Amino acid sequence: MEYLLLGFFTSLSLILAIGPQNVFVIEQGLKKQYVFLVCLICSISDCILIFVGIFLFHYFSQYFNSLIELLFNIVLLVFLGHFIYSKFKTRNEYVDLNQNKKTIPVANIILKTLGFTYLNPHVYSDTVFILGNFSKNFDLIQKIIFGVGASSASFLFFFLLGYASNYFSKHLNIKEIWKVINWIIIGIMSLLTLYVVREIYISII
Repeated sequence: MEYLLLGFFTSLSLILAIGPQNVFVIEQGLKKQYVFLVCLICSISDCILIFVGIFLFHYFSQYFNSLIELLFNIVLLVFLGHFIYSKFKTRNEYVDLNQNKKTIPVANIILKTLGFTYLNPHVYSDTVFILGNFSKNFDLIQKIIFGVGASSASFLFFFLLGYASNYFSKHLNIKEIWKVINWIIIGIMSLLTLYVVREIYISII
Protein backbone atom coordinates (compact mmCIF):
# COMPACT_ATOMS: atom_id res chain seq x y z
CA MET A 1 0.00 0.00 0.00
CA GLU A 2 2.89 2.36 0.82
CA TYR A 3 4.37 2.11 -2.70
CA LEU A 4 0.93 2.27 -4.31
CA LEU A 5 0.16 5.59 -2.57
CA LEU A 6 3.68 6.85 -3.21
CA GLY A 7 3.30 6.20 -6.94
CA PHE A 8 -0.21 7.68 -6.99
CA PHE A 9 0.64 10.99 -5.31
CA THR A 10 4.01 11.39 -7.03
CA SER A 11 2.41 10.94 -10.44
CA LEU A 12 -0.55 13.17 -9.56
CA SER A 13 1.73 16.00 -8.47
CA LEU A 14 3.53 15.86 -11.83
CA ILE A 15 0.45 15.90 -14.09
CA LEU A 16 -1.47 18.61 -12.22
CA ALA A 17 0.52 21.33 -13.98
CA ILE A 18 -1.32 22.96 -16.89
CA GLY A 19 0.17 21.86 -20.20
CA PRO A 20 -0.94 21.54 -23.84
CA GLN A 21 -2.27 18.03 -23.26
CA ASN A 22 -4.46 19.06 -20.32
CA VAL A 23 -5.84 22.07 -22.19
CA PHE A 24 -6.71 19.82 -25.13
CA VAL A 25 -8.52 17.35 -22.87
CA ILE A 26 -10.51 20.21 -21.32
CA GLU A 27 -11.46 21.56 -24.74
CA GLN A 28 -12.66 18.16 -25.97
CA GLY A 29 -14.67 17.76 -22.78
CA LEU A 30 -16.34 21.14 -23.30
CA LYS A 31 -17.12 20.27 -26.91
CA LYS A 32 -18.32 16.75 -25.96
CA GLN A 33 -16.19 15.34 -28.76
CA TYR A 34 -14.74 11.86 -28.22
CA VAL A 35 -14.17 12.57 -24.52
CA PHE A 36 -13.77 8.92 -23.54
CA LEU A 37 -11.38 8.20 -26.41
CA VAL A 38 -9.20 11.25 -25.67
CA CYS A 39 -9.03 10.44 -21.94
CA LEU A 40 -8.29 6.78 -22.67
CA ILE A 41 -5.44 7.57 -25.08
CA CYS A 42 -3.87 10.02 -22.61
CA SER A 43 -4.20 7.58 -19.72
CA ILE A 44 -2.85 4.54 -21.58
CA SER A 45 0.02 6.61 -22.99
CA ASP A 46 0.95 7.77 -19.50
CA CYS A 47 0.78 4.19 -18.24
CA ILE A 48 3.11 2.99 -21.01
CA LEU A 49 5.61 5.79 -20.39
CA ILE A 50 5.50 5.28 -16.62
CA PHE A 51 6.40 1.59 -16.90
CA VAL A 52 8.99 2.33 -19.59
CA GLY A 53 10.59 4.73 -17.12
CA ILE A 54 10.37 2.34 -14.20
CA PHE A 55 11.89 -0.67 -15.97
CA LEU A 56 14.14 0.92 -18.58
CA PHE A 57 15.26 4.13 -16.90
CA HIS A 58 18.98 3.49 -17.08
CA TYR A 59 18.82 2.40 -20.72
CA PHE A 60 16.75 5.35 -21.95
CA SER A 61 18.61 7.94 -19.89
CA GLN A 62 21.65 7.39 -22.12
CA TYR A 63 19.74 8.51 -25.20
CA PHE A 64 17.63 11.40 -23.89
CA ASN A 65 20.30 14.07 -24.17
CA SER A 66 20.09 17.82 -24.79
CA LEU A 67 20.02 17.36 -28.58
CA ILE A 68 17.07 14.96 -28.43
CA GLU A 69 15.22 17.34 -26.10
CA LEU A 70 15.92 20.24 -28.50
CA LEU A 71 14.52 18.27 -31.45
CA PHE A 72 11.39 17.36 -29.46
CA ASN A 73 10.93 21.01 -28.49
CA ILE A 74 11.23 22.16 -32.12
CA VAL A 75 8.65 19.61 -33.28
CA LEU A 76 6.36 20.59 -30.37
CA LEU A 77 6.76 24.27 -31.32
CA VAL A 78 5.61 23.54 -34.88
CA PHE A 79 2.72 21.44 -33.59
CA LEU A 80 1.59 24.17 -31.15
CA GLY A 81 1.95 26.83 -33.84
CA HIS A 82 -0.33 24.90 -36.17
CA PHE A 83 -2.86 24.31 -33.39
CA ILE A 84 -2.94 28.01 -32.38
CA TYR A 85 -3.30 29.05 -36.03
CA SER A 86 -6.26 26.71 -36.54
CA LYS A 87 -7.86 27.94 -33.30
CA PHE A 88 -7.34 31.56 -34.33
CA LYS A 89 -9.08 30.97 -37.66
CA THR A 90 -12.16 29.65 -35.85
CA ARG A 91 -11.92 31.97 -32.82
CA ASN A 92 -15.35 33.52 -33.35
CA GLU A 93 -17.19 30.37 -34.40
CA TYR A 94 -19.93 29.07 -32.12
CA VAL A 95 -20.05 25.47 -30.99
CA ASP A 96 -23.43 24.15 -29.84
CA LEU A 97 -22.27 22.21 -26.81
CA ASN A 98 -25.59 20.46 -26.27
CA GLN A 99 -25.78 18.75 -29.65
CA ASN A 100 -22.84 16.46 -28.94
CA LYS A 101 -21.64 16.82 -32.52
CA LYS A 102 -18.73 14.69 -33.62
CA THR A 103 -17.97 16.55 -36.82
CA ILE A 104 -14.21 15.95 -36.58
CA PRO A 105 -13.06 12.58 -37.97
CA VAL A 106 -11.97 10.20 -35.23
CA ALA A 107 -8.57 9.76 -36.93
CA ASN A 108 -7.88 13.49 -36.54
CA ILE A 109 -8.72 13.37 -32.83
CA ILE A 110 -6.47 10.35 -32.31
CA LEU A 111 -3.56 12.04 -34.11
CA LYS A 112 -4.05 15.29 -32.17
CA THR A 113 -4.19 13.46 -28.85
CA LEU A 114 -1.08 11.46 -29.66
CA GLY A 115 0.63 14.66 -30.80
CA PHE A 116 -0.13 16.52 -27.58
CA THR A 117 1.04 13.48 -25.62
CA TYR A 118 4.20 12.25 -27.33
CA LEU A 119 5.60 15.47 -28.83
CA ASN A 120 5.91 17.13 -25.43
CA PRO A 121 9.39 16.49 -23.99
CA HIS A 122 8.09 17.25 -20.49
CA VAL A 123 5.93 14.12 -20.71
CA TYR A 124 9.14 12.11 -20.90
CA SER A 125 10.91 14.10 -18.19
CA ASP A 126 7.95 13.60 -15.84
CA THR A 127 6.78 10.06 -16.52
CA VAL A 128 9.96 8.40 -17.74
CA PHE A 129 12.83 10.14 -16.00
CA ILE A 130 11.45 11.53 -12.75
CA LEU A 131 9.30 8.49 -11.90
CA GLY A 132 11.90 6.12 -13.32
CA ASN A 133 14.69 7.70 -11.30
CA PHE A 134 12.49 7.84 -8.21
CA SER A 135 11.86 4.09 -8.31
CA LYS A 136 15.24 2.89 -9.56
CA ASN A 137 16.22 1.40 -6.19
CA PHE A 138 12.92 -0.45 -5.61
CA ASP A 139 12.75 -4.21 -6.01
CA LEU A 140 10.62 -5.71 -8.80
CA ILE A 141 7.37 -6.02 -6.79
CA GLN A 142 7.76 -2.52 -5.39
CA LYS A 143 8.35 -1.16 -8.91
CA ILE A 144 5.15 -2.81 -10.17
CA ILE A 145 3.07 -1.53 -7.24
CA PHE A 146 4.59 1.94 -7.64
CA GLY A 147 3.79 1.88 -11.38
CA VAL A 148 0.18 0.77 -10.76
CA GLY A 149 -0.26 3.64 -8.30
CA ALA A 150 1.26 6.17 -10.71
CA SER A 151 -0.85 4.87 -13.62
CA SER A 152 -4.00 4.99 -11.48
CA ALA A 153 -3.37 8.69 -10.85
CA SER A 154 -3.18 9.33 -14.60
CA PHE A 155 -6.42 7.46 -15.33
CA LEU A 156 -8.23 9.26 -12.51
CA PHE A 157 -6.87 12.68 -13.47
CA PHE A 158 -7.59 12.56 -17.20
CA PHE A 159 -11.07 11.08 -16.89
CA LEU A 160 -12.00 13.55 -14.14
CA LEU A 161 -10.63 16.41 -16.23
CA GLY A 162 -12.43 15.33 -19.39
CA TYR A 163 -15.79 14.51 -17.85
CA ALA A 164 -15.79 17.46 -15.44
CA SER A 165 -15.33 19.70 -18.49
CA ASN A 166 -18.10 17.73 -20.20
CA TYR A 167 -20.43 18.28 -17.25
CA PHE A 168 -19.78 22.01 -16.97
CA SER A 169 -20.22 22.49 -20.72
CA LYS A 170 -24.01 22.58 -20.23
CA HIS A 171 -23.55 25.81 -18.26
CA LEU A 172 -21.43 27.34 -21.01
CA ASN A 173 -23.73 26.95 -24.01
CA ILE A 174 -23.70 30.66 -24.79
CA LYS A 175 -22.08 32.10 -27.89
CA GLU A 176 -20.24 34.89 -26.08
CA ILE A 177 -18.91 32.55 -23.38
CA TRP A 178 -17.61 30.10 -25.97
CA LYS A 179 -15.75 32.92 -27.73
CA VAL A 180 -14.10 33.81 -24.41
CA ILE A 181 -13.17 30.15 -23.83
CA ASN A 182 -11.67 30.01 -27.31
CA TRP A 183 -9.54 33.09 -26.62
CA ILE A 184 -8.47 31.65 -23.25
CA ILE A 185 -7.32 28.45 -24.97
CA ILE A 186 -5.42 30.50 -27.57
CA GLY A 187 -3.86 32.56 -24.76
CA ILE A 188 -2.76 29.54 -22.69
CA MET A 189 -1.38 27.74 -25.74
CA SER A 190 0.48 30.91 -26.77
CA LEU A 191 2.07 31.18 -23.31
CA LEU A 192 3.07 27.52 -23.49
CA THR A 193 4.54 28.17 -26.95
CA LEU A 194 6.62 31.04 -25.55
CA TYR A 195 7.81 28.69 -22.82
CA VAL A 196 8.91 26.16 -25.45
CA VAL A 197 10.68 28.95 -27.40
CA ARG A 198 12.50 29.86 -24.17
CA GLU A 199 13.52 26.23 -23.64
CA ILE A 200 14.86 26.09 -27.21
CA TYR A 201 16.76 29.36 -26.74
CA ILE A 202 18.31 28.18 -23.48
CA SER A 203 19.39 24.87 -25.01
CA ILE A 204 21.02 26.63 -27.99
CA ILE A 205 23.01 29.35 -26.21
